[in-house]
Amino acid sequence: MEPRYDTLFYDGRCPLCAREIRTLRKLQRGNLIFADIHEQRDGSTNLPSHEALLRRLHMMTWTGEWVTGLPANVRAWSHTPFGFLFKPLLWPGIFLVASRVYGRWADRRYERKYACAIGNNTAV
Repeated sequence: MEPRYDTLFYDGRCPLCAREIRTLRKLQRGNLIFADIHEQRDGSTNLPSHEALLRRLHMMTWTGEWVTGLPANVRAWSHTPFGFLFKPLLWPGIFLVASRVYGRWADRRYERKYACAIGNNTAV
């Protein structure tokens, strides 16, 4: 059977994102690839826009499907022994609330041009 790798696209200039990625790297079981969006070349095949990648967490599954936002985060953590702790975030009632919270947080991070959204080391 061929290995099944998911690719997680993350903001490598965001201190919070970088910390979570370091944790995921340590805990993952080996089938998760990490791609810093700032290292992706313009025109890379089948990639969402740079802005879209900055606004929400994106994952390309091993089947080529794009998963974004909270579901991408849950899927990333499913590559670790702690994935079961994140699965309830996808349950219908919880998902509604959790996805709204995630969306507001992600929009605020981007719109306020935090260091991770504008690429420098100072928050505005």
